[in-house]
Amino acid sequence: MCRNVTVLLCQVTANPWDPQRVPGGSSGGSAAAVAAQQCAAALGSDTGGSIRQPAHFCGVVGLKPSYGRVSRYGLIAYGSSLDCIGPLTHSVADAALLLSVMSGSDSWDATCSKEAVPDLAAGLLPAEQLGSSCMKGVRVGVIQQTIGEGVAAGVMSAVNGALQHMQQLGATVEEVSLPTFHLGLPAYYVLALSEASSNLSRYDGVRYGLRASEAAASRDLKEMYSITRGEGLGPEVKRRILMGT
Repeated sequence: MCRNVTVLLCQVTANPWDPQRVPGGSSGGSAAAVAAQQCAAALGSDTGGSIRQPAHFCGVVGLKPSYGRVSRYGLIAYGSSLDCIGPLTHSVADAALLLSVMSGSDSWDATCSKEAVPDLAAGLLPAEQLGSSCMKGVRVGVIQQTIGEGVAAGVMSAVNGALQHMQQLGATVEEVSLPTFHLGLPAYYVLALSEASSNLSRYDGVRYGLRASEAAASRDLKEMYSITRGEGLGPEVKRRILMGT
């Protein structure tokens, strides 16, 4: 639960391509491990971009599946109505293979979809079979509110380069407007932080997780809660709990 993995209680994770830069977050450890060739694939959890953003920062493939496609059983909940588990891999083919294995119904997660899981890798064509017009008939929408003021020149250049490449492959690129786009972030913070405050209340030194050694000697329940949560939860987690409460 952090904007990047420099906001941690343990060691700092650096971007493998440039140790002076962050790998993104909050699944930055997974993205960095894949980018550094330390593993073939890794899992991340995405509530508001925590797979997709570090995947972009580290130059790997990150996929946030539709909500309910993958069971959340075993995941430490942040925002239950938003959390999704997904793969971070070196290629789209690897992501398809891993997601096919991960997906499916689960009796331990009531929100998990019971829809049949297709062979996601079967629909991928080898690169040598892709022609110069392989995106013909595909429409790509570019949201006006995401390409204006505040976007770094280097980012805009990369986006425009990708759009031009898709047009060369036959895609139609159109600008679209989402007038309420600016409301997305405040809505996210209302929902996600309220749910985080509720979900993380279980870590009180009684039911789950750490109980601080000093709190073990306390005869007062509220004091035991306070000492344990004060010692066991990091500063970013505390800020989000307070905002959600």
